[in-house]
Amino acid sequence: MPDKAVVENVELILSHPDELQARWIGSPLIRDQLVAAWLVINPDDLPLNPRLIGKPGIGKTTLAYAVAREMGKDVYIFQCTMDTRPEDLIVTPVVASNGRIAYHASPLTTAMIRGGVCILDEANRMSEKAWASLAPLLDYRRYVESIIAGIKIHAHPDFRVCCTMNEDASTYEVPEYIQSRLQPTIEVPFPDKNQEKNILKFNVPFAPEQLLQLTVAFLQRAHRADMPYTPRDGIHILRYALKMSQLREGPPEAYLEEGIEGVLGIEGLDFFHGRASAPPPAEGPNTSDAGPDDDYDIEDGNHPRWT
Repeated sequence: MPDKAVVENVELILSHPDELQARWIGSPLIRDQLVAAWLVINPDDLPLNPRLIGKPGIGKTTLAYAVAREMGKDVYIFQCTMDTRPEDLIVTPVVASNGRIAYHASPLTTAMIRGGVCILDEANRMSEKAWASLAPLLDYRRYVESIIAGIKIHAHPDFRVCCTMNEDASTYEVPEYIQSRLQPTIEVPFPDKNQEKNILKFNVPFAPEQLLQLTVAFLQRAHRADMPYTPRDGIHILRYALKMSQLREGPPEAYLEEGIEGVLGIEGLDFFHGRASAPPPAEGPNTSDAGPDDDYDIEDGNHPRWT
């Protein structure tokens, strides 16, 4: 039977928390910034509502989920889209089997009631109308109103929320009155060489060492060139190369280039071979390891060749 809660004499059917195998392997400083944002240090204090920004696949959702679980909280992930409506964020009416209306609480509302953490994933894909329904939740009032159910839902003191935001053309501009409520802004950078290798090993523990080294070297060179290739791409490249190796009964390293082209397209393969012109590096310090890569340096072309 689904969990239920009663708010102002209205019964709500609650969502289930998300159960993921996730661990934060990136910068401890970024982790501490998120923990600090969620801390309450005084009875009169309130938690902050951070937003995590960075390239798609950099690990923003993983960071939020892992930190929330470390804090002992259930985590509810809401996937935002351009079609997200206020009722999707709060309470949705559903016709039950007996013909009556049942009110289903969203992951966000369930986290508010249970005192969990809600991750609004890719939140800047939502329209201004959807954001407006969250304005009172994101300030000192800490409640939402469901027009459909006719109720006001107050957040549990232990409730926490954060938003992840990608940087691409398919997103909306977040209204200023919402931006002022989503603080602090935490930028998730590219991992350094050791962190990236550990991320790949955690997600693809059966990958051989040589294939890992080559993939990490390729990704680190891409980070230094400010190419949009992330650890998620590396995971897909590894898995694809290993599957091709199993299918064709050849060494996994022989299918690295095929994996890069399959995941990143011809542009990725051109960059692998040094044929692509990378955009100029962004100004400021680079968080990736700028030293020479261990074992193989793809940029210098001294990686093994296979037929």
